Amino acid sequence: MTDLLTVDDLKMHFPITRGIVFQKQVAAVKAVDGVSFSVARGETLGIVGESGCGKSTLARCVLRLLDPTGGKIVFDGHDITNLSRAEMRPVRREMMMVFQDPYASLNPRKRVGFTIAEPLEVNGIGTAAEQKRRVQELLEVVGLSPEHYNRFPHEFSGGQRQRIGVARALAVNPKLIVCDEPVSALDVSVQAQILNLLKDLQREFGLTYVFIAHDLNVVRHISDRVMVMYLGKVAELANDRELYTNPRHPYTGALMSAVPAPNPALARQRKPIVLQGDVPNPINPPDGCRFHPRCPRSREGLCDVDEPQLRELGTDHFGACHLPLEHWPMSEEELKHPAEPSILTT
Repeated sequence: MTDLLTVDDLKMHFPITRGIVFQKQVAAVKAVDGVSFSVARGETLGIVGESGCGKSTLARCVLRLLDPTGGKIVFDGHDITNLSRAEMRPVRREMMMVFQDPYASLNPRKRVGFTIAEPLEVNGIGTAAEQKRRVQELLEVVGLSPEHYNRFPHEFSGGQRQRIGVARALAVNPKLIVCDEPVSALDVSVQAQILNLLKDLQREFGLTYVFIAHDLNVVRHISDRVMVMYLGKVAELANDRELYTNPRHPYTGALMSAVPAPNPALARQRKPIVLQGDVPNPINPPDGCRFHPRCPRSREGLCDVDEPQLRELGTDHFGACHLPLEHWPMSEEELKHPAEPSILTT
């Protein structure tokens, strides 16, 4: 299986300037700082992490909505890192995005038909009649009625609006869709509907997803591989089953232990990993491992001095940790029956 997207040592530093006329850079927010990964065709890569870890910034850099400070982005065999806006135009047809807030991502003054047809019009695809026919087909594909063509966004629920967002992303038959927390603003039952829709569309159209979310169970339900980010860096990367049953990075273990157990008996057996303090300032991240000020396994003279590199900890399992977890601190019973919202399995 060939890679559709390859990201190598990607960096995105936002400058902090001082002065009104002669602005001088005095510091930089290191939102993304040396991230490398690849996504195969037809695969779903899930990205998780705390707020402020750089997930959304990474997504916008991949789509070239932001010009990265450094690194390399290769999409479908072509280096798109330094392409101009005009050179990016044909590439943008292959890369689309589903946004987080279904209420803010749709223009309230535009009818749904216009919103979905806009990518077709911008790229000069089809006549007006062909565009309308395509939009009505897409509405049906995402579970809405073609009769909704002339309605306004306020006439739809949150879940229906997100379906409209998915239809808009599908309009130009893209190869890659970046989903930036597409279900975080929805009820759990509606989340399940949108996730199942995305999986069905992937099977039908051979789509490739980069799926960003906070909810570990949501990511587990839809992803083939999962990448955990912390303060602009990759902490761990593995296939979904391996990561959830055998996390090696202490930060991943802390995230897993915070997931509520569906069975109170299992919850009592769990040995949680409790983190101290807050996420460090991305303007001045700590030396060595960025997680060491909060890590219960941190060792003085090693973790606070030497920055760990992403290395293989198992078969297709990578982590950036000097002292990785050897045993997942949860009960054997919970490993056999991991926590997962029942609504997602129906």
